[in-house]
Amino acid sequence: YVNAVAQLDTTLTPQALLAALQAIELAHGRERPYRNAPRTLDLDILLYDQLQLADDVLTLPHPRMAQRAFVLIPLLEIAPDTFIPGIGAARDLLTQVRDQAIDLLT
Repeated sequence: YVNAVAQLDTTLTPQALLAALQAIELAHGRERPYRNAPRTLDLDILLYDQLQLADDVLTLPHPRMAQRAFVLIPLLEIAPDTFIPGIGAARDLLTQVRDQAIDLLT
């Protein structure tokens, strides 16, 4: 897998942004035969400003981002002062994921 983190500005609501990301996935052949099925493209919203949200389709911040080195490391590369609402400073979480091996692409 290749993982990346991007930061963007949008006028879309979090739900509308999720719908737009899912439309991109669909346009690139993503199928959803069952929950957590293997996928060719997976676009997630990690954070949306400092919003905390949990509804039927979206949870913010992303519920597992703090447990994943492949999320935290690229996130901190582009936004080293990231604060995860309800959790804390992203950089403080690196010790919890240090045993997760990832290969950095350059």
